[in-house]
Amino acid sequence: MNSVVEGGLPVGFDPEKLLAIAAQVLDGVTDKFLAGLGAPSAVTKGPGDFATELDLELERLVSGELSQRTGIAVHGEEYGGPDLSTGTAWVVDPIDGTYNYSAGLPLAGMLVALVHDGQPVLGLTWLPMSGLNYQGFVGGGLVCNGEPVAPMPDISLSEAMIAFGAFNLASRGRYPGAFRVTLLGELSRRTARLRLFGSTGYDLALTAGGLLGGSVTFGHHAWDNAGGAALVLAAGGRISDIEGRPWSVTSPSILAAGPAAHEELLDLIGQLGDPGAFEPPEEKYR
Repeated sequence: MNSVVEGGLPVGFDPEKLLAIAAQVLDGVTDKFLAGLGAPSAVTKGPGDFATELDLELERLVSGELSQRTGIAVHGEEYGGPDLSTGTAWVVDPIDGTYNYSAGLPLAGMLVALVHDGQPVLGLTWLPMSGLNYQGFVGGGLVCNGEPVAPMPDISLSEAMIAFGAFNLASRGRYPGAFRVTLLGELSRRTARLRLFGSTGYDLALTAGGLLGGSVTFGHHAWDNAGGAALVLAAGGRISDIEGRPWSVTSPSILAAGPAAHEELLDLIGQLGDPGAFEPPEEKYR
């Protein structure tokens, strides 16, 4: 494949054909995904983070099919892959919202993206338990269940229902818990409604589809964010990290919304100041 880019798409790529192949691959494992709802933890990856045996199996199946049928390398959540900041690669999250999925909560899905030099080109988010399958490519519009979706509505923050990412008051890191909770409080005063679904793919797909007015995600993993980022761009929305920098696969977070709400979100977040400056919580909260 030629790596020269025109309009965000690598020359020589046929995004419609690649979307069709990826959709067929996801359709081929949907029954297995549905049958595994409630699968227990099998592999512990960190505090509160794990994978099921089905995560591993689905990633092997999806990655193998994509690689074989397109000749493009694959980077998966469970097995890794090539550097995503250069070149072209598929990115696969076989079960997004694993905690929900393992608990039997039907807020989970399968995510696939194609990225080129760290930027999203196309994305698919299959949400079989919600009956919603989204796909699209940058510059090509959004499709849900085979039907074109209208561009994202350009509504104000006060009209928007916003999905909010994971938070724990005692957490530290780039976006400490105290910052997240403060932002949550401010958003509760300025938005129509807040929703916490526990699945980044779910949040971003519903934002692209216009069912949500925006989403705030503190996670940095490309397999969680890239597919939804492509969908939001395909639907005419805006993405950045939550501090307003252009989004790429190396970004520490993702903020997605229509133009007006995105600008208002950035203004609100900017008013809070440096996230890292927020003091750790009192000992009683640790």
